[in-house]
Amino acid sequence: MGPPWQMDWTLKAQAARDSLPEHVRKVVDAARAELVTAKDPYFRGIETDVDLPDGMKVQPVQSTEPKGAHVLLFDSGHGWMTYTFIRRTEDPQIIVEELFWQ
Repeated sequence: MGPPWQMDWTLKAQAARDSLPEHVRKVVDAARAELVTAKDPYFRGIETDVDLPDGMKVQPVQSTEPKGAHVLLFDSGHGWMTYTFIRRTEDPQIIVEELFWQ
């Protein structure tokens, strides 16, 4: 299985997205598009996230857990999405657990 991946949002993350100004929601939607179409949503390896648009970067929340939660920084670090990728044989998906923008 490969991209495009399914993406679900926790209720908290969805509420945070819905409360953002329209121009920021467009940035969040662009970040979402990058995640669901990525070959590997964890962007593992050396410089695998170089193809991300300017102002976006992906890194693990804890370096000791490379297969754990990751954070996608967007809008040049003004916002982030914390997510996990569940790689299942059937229905692999990305789950956005937290969304923040300032």
